Amino acid sequence: MLAGIGLPAFAETAWDGPTAGPAAADGKTIVVVAADLKNGGILGVTNGVEEAADKIGWEVRVLDGAGSIQGRTAAIGQALALQPDGIVINGFDAVEQQAALEGVATAKIPMVAWHSGPKIGCDAPGGIYANISTDAMTVSEVAANWAIEDGGKDIGVIIFTDSTYQIAIDKADRLKETVEAAGGKVLEYVDTPIADTSTRMGPLTTSLLQKYGDSWTHALAINDLYFDFMGPALASAGISAADGPQAGSAGDGSEAAFQRIRTGGYQTITVAEPLNLQGWQLVDELNRAVQGEACSGYITSPALVTQSGLEKMGDSNSFDPDTPYREAYSAIWGK
Repeated sequence: MLAGIGLPAFAETAWDGPTAGPAAADGKTIVVVAADLKNGGILGVTNGVEEAADKIGWEVRVLDGAGSIQGRTAAIGQALALQPDGIVINGFDAVEQQAALEGVATAKIPMVAWHSGPKIGCDAPGGIYANISTDAMTVSEVAANWAIEDGGKDIGVIIFTDSTYQIAIDKADRLKETVEAAGGKVLEYVDTPIADTSTRMGPLTTSLLQKYGDSWTHALAINDLYFDFMGPALASAGISAADGPQAGSAGDGSEAAFQRIRTGGYQTITVAEPLNLQGWQLVDELNRAVQGEACSGYITSPALVTQSGLEKMGDSNSFDPDTPYREAYSAIWGK
């Protein structure tokens, strides 16, 4: 199910996640290995893990891979050396770090993940107990369908992705398939690393404007971070947010993206994940893992975030669904 922020269907709803599971294991220490804390989705999940860990009574250490493969490998090594009770793989492909994660599995340290690969749910590849995510293909379809509805079949779309991550390739492929199936045109499929958006997106935007001009009507990206740096280049070219390519992101709903959408600042929509809730779910899944219990199998729903929807939300710049997930998990844990 897709929620729409600000729509009547997004009013307070009953909790659709787990209601039973093991009580809190006492005195555990966990490590979050974050791909890149500059990424708003990864940061939002990390914050959720910290909030949930405080409730369950666990200690948390956060290690930042700082946006590079080598940094993530080093962070996994540091995590392993700390000998924690569990590890959260936050925002990077398990295949990329296969050798390092084999060391964690050999040490019999339970691992849960956020966005570690295309397979979501229980028993994900790489020895991961549970990979938490919304359905990434649904997220891409929602973003692509927004572009078609916004611009009609005459749209010209440029898609931004990062082949470092298999899930990013899969999301971009689905964006392309959905646009083309509806009769839209994909002008270009751009592969540029998320970690380098601060230096690459400005010149890249200028180059694409020169190449495609007014035929470039919509920009779709697999993450909001691309649009952190597109707007300034458009503004420098004298192109207003209303007149330039309309930008929509297939994830993850960063605070910066919410602010751009709210103010009409070179991003029109995002398809947001419930990042804080997913942080709580990661802690719950680890609590099940360390006690030898089955994973919950819960899959969260994304939300299409628009300016009109945000106007009804007040000042909040995050998608935190109005469901009693904190109370539900606390009850499971006996907290």
